Amino acid sequence: MGKLKGKADQVKGKTKEEIGSMTDDKSMEMKGKTQKTKGRLEETAADAAARMRRIGEKKR
Repeated sequence: MGKLKGKADQVKGKTKEEIGSMTDDKSMEMKGKTQKTKGRLEETAADAAARMRRIGEKKR
């Protein structure tokens, strides 16, 4: 679930960033960049959690 939410946030953020850029709305552009970064972090955290679960399963 975290990885999917991360991807969705990246897409939404990219969209806001592009709209902000096209309309010269710096606030919207920065909100988009922030949301995109948050999405990347969520995706990375989900990947790390999955790796840790796999490592834990191998040690059993």
